[in-house]
Amino acid sequence: MTQAGDLRPVPDAASAATMAVTPWEVAMADKIADLAGPGIGDYAELARVLPEGYESLLTPRQTQQAIFAVKDYIEQGLCRELNLQMVTVPLIVAADSGVNDMLDRDGSRTPVGFHISNDHGQHPVDAQIVQAATKWKRTALRQFDCGPGEGICTDMRAVRKDYFLDHDHSCYVDQWDWEQVITESQRSVDFLTGTVRRIWRVLVGAERFVQEMFPVLKDPRYPSLPDELTFLHAEDILEMYPDLPRKRRETMVLQRHPAIFIIGIGWPLSDGYPHEMRAADYDDWIADTSAATGRPTHGLNGDILVWNHVTRRRHELSSMGIRVTASTLRQQLEHAGQLSSLQLPYYRGIISGELPLSVGGGIGQSRTLMLLLRKAHLGEVSVSVWPKILTDLCAARNIHVLT
Repeated sequence: MTQAGDLRPVPDAASAATMAVTPWEVAMADKIADLAGPGIGDYAELARVLPEGYESLLTPRQTQQAIFAVKDYIEQGLCRELNLQMVTVPLIVAADSGVNDMLDRDGSRTPVGFHISNDHGQHPVDAQIVQAATKWKRTALRQFDCGPGEGICTDMRAVRKDYFLDHDHSCYVDQWDWEQVITESQRSVDFLTGTVRRIWRVLVGAERFVQEMFPVLKDPRYPSLPDELTFLHAEDILEMYPDLPRKRRETMVLQRHPAIFIIGIGWPLSDGYPHEMRAADYDDWIADTSAATGRPTHGLNGDILVWNHVTRRRHELSSMGIRVTASTLRQQLEHAGQLSSLQLPYYRGIISGELPLSVGGGIGQSRTLMLLLRKAHLGEVSVSVWPKILTDLCAARNIHVLT
């Protein structure tokens, strides 16, 4: 492992303790390890961070009532605020279509694939279970004949087999994946932040709605979401905490601002490292935004994060962004060493201009429900598979996951 612009090896955090290395080298090792890694590294650490004295505010039946009421509220709210229409979404896609989401740039998270022999092997299909509908949505905008200012919203289900399974990471993923057609003039930081504010208005409204439905959720131990998000560029957070890795920076800033939108994720920051690795083929993280920020910045994308008062940890709700153009797609693929992807249908559609300019994102359903219903674990609001070590740890803390 080497640091950007330097041939010296950088040790990982574990080996750093037994080597004669500088504090800077240890910090850089932590940053590298943190770029796309899980929030929690092992079950010993999870045992230390699961909340003590937890008790669900809702019964299992009340939880199910709340889940479906909140789902309806948020879907209707997103469609109203962003002029979207609910549409069906694929669970499986052709492996050679290029529309599956690879989640990051390091190749560490690969989709579940399978072979459909079909017609005794005469007309086979190689398929993949989606990891998200991120790229499919952009192709669907054309399929559903959406014009500027119009878009789609999906009730997406996916499988991500390479996650470390903890309190807020599951191999089963559910999202409100949405996409909207935009014009060239709307490819700006101002348009991005305006869109985020409309989404935030829906989430805040959903919390108020479910608290009216179940007043017990108005617990003083768990303050409600603020009416407004705090917008920060990834460079701002790096300046605040230059020696900390990304997740630790997020944790620290959430102590000051309990709900934030971090702009500009994917392009290397002033320390030489991106805030987090991002896939090269959907969000535009390479666009120069210096004119808008008044300093060297890049990226038309970002994440909504909040402070979870139940788990007492950072809590990501949504990742979204203005999508790549033909030009920025080529630049990002080159930056990531993935130019060979341009031969696939999805990429050809962007390069040729057949696919419209768009903005879009995914809002984690179980993540949102976990937050709004004051739950300590994703498994309390969604059914998935978990290792016995995790369910035992949770049961010892009075956290009972659905099976």
